[in-house]
Amino acid sequence: MGKTLVLAEKPSVGREIGRVLSCKRKSDGALYGDKYVVTWALGHLVTLANPESYHERYKSWNMNDLPMLPEKMKLVVIKKTSRQFNVVKNLMNSKDITEIVIATDAGREGELVARWIIEKARVKKPIKRLWISSQTDKAIKDGFKNLKDGKAYWNLYRSAFARSKADWYVGLNLTRALTCKHNVQLSAGRVQTPTLNMIVQREEEINKFVPAKFWEIKCSAKNVEFNLLGKDGNSRIFNKEKRDSLLDKLKNEDGVVKSVEEKIKKINAPYAYDLTTLQIDANNKYGFSAKRTLQIMQQLYEHHKAVTYPRTDSKYISKDIVPTLKERLETITSSSYKGFARALLRTKLNISSRFVDDKKVTDHHAIIPTEQTVFLNDLSSDERKIYDLIVKRFLEVLSNPCEYKEIKVKLSVKDELFNVTYKNIINQGWKQIGSDNEDIKNEQIKFKKDDKVNIDKVFYNEGSTKPPSRYTEALLLADMENPKRFVKESKMKETLSSVGGIGTVATRADIIEKLYNTYYIENKDGKIHPTSKGKQLVELVPEDIKSPILTAKWEMELTGISKGNVKEIKFTENIKNYTKELVDKVKKDNVTFRHDNITGEKCPDCGSNLLKVNNKKGEMLVCKDRECGYKRMLNRATNARCPECHKKMIMVGEGDKKMFICNNCGFKEKLTSWNKKKEGKSNQMNKKQVKNYMNKMKKDADKPLNNAFADSLSKFKF
Repeated sequence: MGKTLVLAEKPSVGREIGRVLSCKRKSDGALYGDKYVVTWALGHLVTLANPESYHERYKSWNMNDLPMLPEKMKLVVIKKTSRQFNVVKNLMNSKDITEIVIATDAGREGELVARWIIEKARVKKPIKRLWISSQTDKAIKDGFKNLKDGKAYWNLYRSAFARSKADWYVGLNLTRALTCKHNVQLSAGRVQTPTLNMIVQREEEINKFVPAKFWEIKCSAKNVEFNLLGKDGNSRIFNKEKRDSLLDKLKNEDGVVKSVEEKIKKINAPYAYDLTTLQIDANNKYGFSAKRTLQIMQQLYEHHKAVTYPRTDSKYISKDIVPTLKERLETITSSSYKGFARALLRTKLNISSRFVDDKKVTDHHAIIPTEQTVFLNDLSSDERKIYDLIVKRFLEVLSNPCEYKEIKVKLSVKDELFNVTYKNIINQGWKQIGSDNEDIKNEQIKFKKDDKVNIDKVFYNEGSTKPPSRYTEALLLADMENPKRFVKESKMKETLSSVGGIGTVATRADIIEKLYNTYYIENKDGKIHPTSKGKQLVELVPEDIKSPILTAKWEMELTGISKGNVKEIKFTENIKNYTKELVDKVKKDNVTFRHDNITGEKCPDCGSNLLKVNNKKGEMLVCKDRECGYKRMLNRATNARCPECHKKMIMVGEGDKKMFICNNCGFKEKLTSWNKKKEGKSNQMNKKQVKNYMNKMKKDADKPLNNAFADSLSKFKF
């Protein structure tokens, strides 16, 4: 009797599936059992071929050879993981294997990982699909009891393949065109360029901003402050003469209570987490980058089995998950939230359409805890922080709304209206969970309709309008998810909403990281600044590639392909024509690139001037000549704290001359001296350090080595 081959995306997932399926014998990149053989990829094992695979002339970057538009895209095995590909290929073609189960991540990219391997292995065997949203033993067992026919996901694969081809055509051609035109290492793409443009536009708004002084008039009565409403509803006064005129008019006047309005209001709990919303909260609360949050989520999902599938854009669960909610509550062991979980188990859960809606669940439901008990001591500090966010949000969603009474008092003083609003709590509901929610305090109402009120004083507060705040990763993620304000056409606004903005929940973190790594943006104290290179790129690229409309149109068509409503060949032909237009615009453009970060230091390899650039790791010098690729770190950001002011320090120098420097207070100390002091305090790692080190080693071992597009740019030196 033949066996079933199960293909996972990573070794860690493969090992867990193998354990559940009783595949106990290990051998050369696979696990063997009586009925199943489990093997795995390492991220992508197969990718689209580099341009030089299509023609010898593409080995050199030449504007005259553009655009590169091969008719049939070639797939190649990624060299550094070719050994594992051969293991998978041999197993797929083995006579003992009668069926293949795709068990890669349940999404568009996961489908691509598996199908490219199957296509490159040239295997024609029945295919089934494992489609699960968590990695618990129960989820895996249930998934294998309910395997889907692989044909049901064929269009999803065609959609993923179409997206990869489109990014190849546009990304590689535009990157080569810009680089050849300006002899500078430049790259552009349908998601990264609109994202960069948002940051550049924000910087322009800040630079052009002129602050305006304003005043807000207030009055006090019975120790309560009232705010002047203003005839147009705007309480701010920008004219000094108007301010003084109003103050004179209101001086020594009494007031009359015009109205006291009472309303019962509710504040619904926030929606459950999708990945982007979780990344936003993690950045706001802990300063985690989007990339870091996703890495932590993958560990919580794959290794600890504590949470459901992270790469989701849904904030809802389906009805079939509802019966498991109490079991999930029972597994919550966090001392901060255990009491709330137990309280919810004793009540009727708040199962509303804001949480349960089959129609709004996409490939995966919202991120929630699994039914598996989590031992908190097994989590690292960062993992605990993210897990706590998810648990807290899960409890909030299942709790009742916060209910309060809102009382609005309007006071008339010489025909000018003032108001004050009270909020008296009736039922805290979800707001009682966690200490970082805004408190609503009960206050005694001191006014009744038609009361005559003695005004104690009339005064004003002075303020000044503020420029837009610079992007943090949280703000940038929010605008990537909802970039409607960057689009004028109402129809396109609707399109952007329907496709979930630019990029996907799975790719936004990588896009932001790429902008850092290509020196288009830099991070200063948690704020994102565009570099001169980034600003100039936005000037150099064709106008429509800067707009979020492009990626919105693509995603609509790709969704159509995945549903069988749009033909892939038509989409691809349109992309080819668009690529021709882009390259032609770059060729005809007369704008030139200017280096304003050039130094007087020469490259030791080629003699060109070196450029000073910043990235997340610190400050470095890179060669101006794109063909050279020389780099040297000037200083590195560290986590070492200054003993004087406790700010993080940088490290400068090489070899024995390495030195810590604090840019805040000027403290300096050689690394050798610093290490001697540390050795004097302790030569032993404590238990927590050992555990963290072992966890890091495991994470590094399981980390995917490849992604679909990286190999195509492998010879492009950023």
